[in-house]
Amino acid sequence: MTTPTKKTRQIIHIDMDAFFAAVEIRDNPKLKDKPVIIGGGKRGVVSTCCYNARKYGIRSAMPIYRAKRLCPHGVFLSPNRYKYEQASKNIHEIFYSYTPLVEPLSLDEAFLDVTGSISLFGSAVSIGKQIKKEIKKKLHLTCSVGIATNKFVSKVASDLKKPSGFIHIPPGKEKEFLAPLPVEKLWGVGEKTTNILKQNGFYTIGDLQKKSPYYLVENKTITKDLLMLSKGIDHRKVIPEEEPKSIGQEKTFEKDLSPGGELIPFLLKFSEQVGARLRKEGYRGKTVTVKIRNSQFKTRTKQKTVNATDQDQDIFEYAKDLVKDLSLGKSEKIRLLGVTVSNLTPNSDFQLTLEDPSGKNKKLQSALDQVREKFGDSSLKRATTITSQQEQK
Repeated sequence: MTTPTKKTRQIIHIDMDAFFAAVEIRDNPKLKDKPVIIGGGKRGVVSTCCYNARKYGIRSAMPIYRAKRLCPHGVFLSPNRYKYEQASKNIHEIFYSYTPLVEPLSLDEAFLDVTGSISLFGSAVSIGKQIKKEIKKKLHLTCSVGIATNKFVSKVASDLKKPSGFIHIPPGKEKEFLAPLPVEKLWGVGEKTTNILKQNGFYTIGDLQKKSPYYLVENKTITKDLLMLSKGIDHRKVIPEEEPKSIGQEKTFEKDLSPGGELIPFLLKFSEQVGARLRKEGYRGKTVTVKIRNSQFKTRTKQKTVNATDQDQDIFEYAKDLVKDLSLGKSEKIRLLGVTVSNLTPNSDFQLTLEDPSGKNKKLQSALDQVREKFGDSSLKRATTITSQQEQK
């Protein structure tokens, strides 16, 4: 057994419990004890659902129509990304108050390396409990916590006793902890690999631990990395958040849209949402991309390199040009639309332009962002002339 030392890595994996649904229930107490499902449209999928809804067999990525069949009395809500991003920001502020080594995996989960924080805040277990308590007290949300000497084991631990779980795996106990768990708990082991492993007699992680590397190489069903994970060995470091590569918004519509008049309002809305996120995260983008999928499931994309921007109107105008360049047929029906801005540069690299020396446009856009964030996307709408596809040509 390894004796813990100050140099022994201490990694915490924190996973919020049914995050999107939990935020909605927190903000609307009337939803408590009801099966809340987050997902948009009849043809969309479930983003997440509360634990009451999961009793009916509902799971993430399940088509909404199937979820409604399983739980017709459920409360179905469209995702509110702005609300979830704000909650996520508040959660990460708590993380960063304990360590700068935070690696977000999504809005609702992250790895924290607290090895260097122990001298300030106490043991990793103490830090995990403090974070869990702080999230509950300040944000009225619950999370599940896994603590171990590496990323893999801490993530497995956080998932075992949800919701509001807390598991600490002491140094030297990783292999023992993993042994009784099913092989599908290993990273990279999906349904297909699980079936292959079971056909070869590997049902638990402990079954893998008993085999030598020579057998695994000869058998060709298992990689060296998989064997190392089975023994609780994972040398990957916690990597602080990287700059985003792109920011986009897309939607599959409940009813197919026609090009032109029906499509343009959504193009404007998505451009505004992308612009708002760019400004909120402090970036401008040089490449605008439009993605369209028609009723025959044919997907087309078109992109254009432009002067770096974070302005809604600029993104909208570029997106309109790209749609025009796609030469959509008059009778073509649009199932999905997406607008993305990539090739991002931090706003700190820019100064006021000559076209807007006083920064009035920036101040106006900032005021609009504040109103929309407080009252929703539909609280303010930009005036635009909607033309038919023929008129655009």
